Amino acid sequence: MTSSKVSTSSTDRIERSTLINAPVSRVWRALTNAEEFGGWFGVALKGKNFVAGHSVQGQITIPGFEHVVFEALVERLEPEKLFSYRWHPYAVDPAIDYSKEPTTLVEFTLKDTGKGTLLTVVESGFDKIPVARRAEAIRMNTGGWEGQMENIQTYVTSQQKH
Repeated sequence: MTSSKVSTSSTDRIERSTLINAPVSRVWRALTNAEEFGGWFGVALKGKNFVAGHSVQGQITIPGFEHVVFEALVERLEPEKLFSYRWHPYAVDPAIDYSKEPTTLVEFTLKDTGKGTLLTVVESGFDKIPVARRAEAIRMNTGGWEGQMENIQTYVTSQQKH
């Protein structure tokens, strides 16, 4: 399993990349089939679909975060190139109504390298998040994306038929 990690950050964005030893079509399916996405991301999305312009919700299944509902508004689905959605970053406190806050944009891009798929995730828009929780949202999502990129890589490569 080959992996390369590229990390960039600013106050407004998080970017992570990984090389997955699988064709673009397989990585695309793991990203955009809602049930498969839920399998590696840690959210119950059985029977759900990602459709541009529509929201999708599911209960988080990651231990310690089961009280959190994943909610994303799907923005774009450009087959085997780009998948993006908006959400409220690190919206884990049940006492807070995050619906009045701005969202961040999560964009996954896929590129065939000839040796696999370079998957990049960029989450941007943190500068618009209320200052009282911005630093924690960036910190938690930075670690979160590092883990999720490992999760999708493990998921896709373990699902491949040899």
